[in-house]
Amino acid sequence: MPTVTSADGTRIAYSRIGSGPALVLVDGALCYRTSTPNDDLARALSDRFTVYTFDRRGRGESGDTQPYDVEREVEDIAALVKEAGGTAGLYGISSGAALVLEAAHRGVPASKIAVYEPPFVVDSTRKPVPADYPEKVEAAVKAGKPGVAIKAFMTEAVGIPAPMVLMMRLMPVWSRMKRIAHTLAYDAKVMDDNQAGRPLPENRWSGITAPLLIADGGKSPEWMRNGVAAAASQLPGAQYRTLPGQTHLVKTAVLAPVLAEFFAAN
Repeated sequence: MPTVTSADGTRIAYSRIGSGPALVLVDGALCYRTSTPNDDLARALSDRFTVYTFDRRGRGESGDTQPYDVEREVEDIAALVKEAGGTAGLYGISSGAALVLEAAHRGVPASKIAVYEPPFVVDSTRKPVPADYPEKVEAAVKAGKPGVAIKAFMTEAVGIPAPMVLMMRLMPVWSRMKRIAHTLAYDAKVMDDNQAGRPLPENRWSGITAPLLIADGGKSPEWMRNGVAAAASQLPGAQYRTLPGQTHLVKTAVLAPVLAEFFAAN
């Protein structure tokens, strides 16, 4: 298992596949290598790119040095980019998309950036994520109740009805999610205050200079698409693209050609 050492000494486990220009894929909440759609995406892109996937800190085989700060995850991505040769394309999905935007804003060298559906809540088309949601997650984890933390995430952050969450408890994926439920608090900090039903702060990602593609799914809920559109308007020169028929669970067969075209273009 190859690893890189982040700035604070934390070992970050990663995988590499393919050949060509470097591309780093960043997961959203509750995902890690072997339990992420980014694994299939990496394989689909490996004929044109050297694709790096990794376990975000606290997940899979990566370390989890405390205290947590978003800057530490930015440094983790920077360490991967350094390993990849000093610059790379960056792609992130969901909260991983928000993390990619933050990393690029804070100066991680990126040749190009693509993000899919950062889950910003910017208006009244859905209930905002409660202000005390991060504290609920942290309290549940400290009490040794990871399932309670996952339920809070699913119902309050994602917006899944509670009965559906009860059904999810019967699925094999539930036990895998419980192992990294503590990282939900990390994702809450990555999202910052951008799920409160208010417009995004002006010039929020003014440090981004690389070409950027921001995409959503044509069948995703209105609130999600409104948040993506709001972020796109903040980023001068960004390409905003809607993938017809797609939801937040975007299909690799649809997404991979879009990313390949964007990252390969001069």
